[in-house]
Amino acid sequence: MRWAADTVATMREGARLRLDYTAQSLWSIDRMIEGIRREGAPEAAVHQVLRGFGAYTGEVIVRQTGAEWWATGGDHWIRTPDGRLWDPIDEARRCYAGHGSLRLLCRDAVSTGPRP
Repeated sequence: MRWAADTVATMREGARLRLDYTAQSLWSIDRMIEGIRREGAPEAAVHQVLRGFGAYTGEVIVRQTGAEWWATGGDHWIRTPDGRLWDPIDEARRCYAGHGSLRLLCRDAVSTGPRP
């Protein structure tokens, strides 16, 4: 997804952060979102950044599970091979609000087996 690639390039150039599409890299993304939140920027001002972080998380999940991107009506989700749907872009917004974690979303998405 283009948003993910743009985020990787921006973080490498602006924040000197190398994102390598691993689950471990999501620790850094969660910390960055927390730092932005502590600065008090309104969500509207960081909307594009959050979308990029969510897209990056989605790409991590895609690469680790063989999931696919699904899009409808302007919304984007990840569908893992077990049929579960994930919304990493919304999770980035939840993380910014202090109620989510991209790292934990990825952990849950890559766990094996369908939900009971």
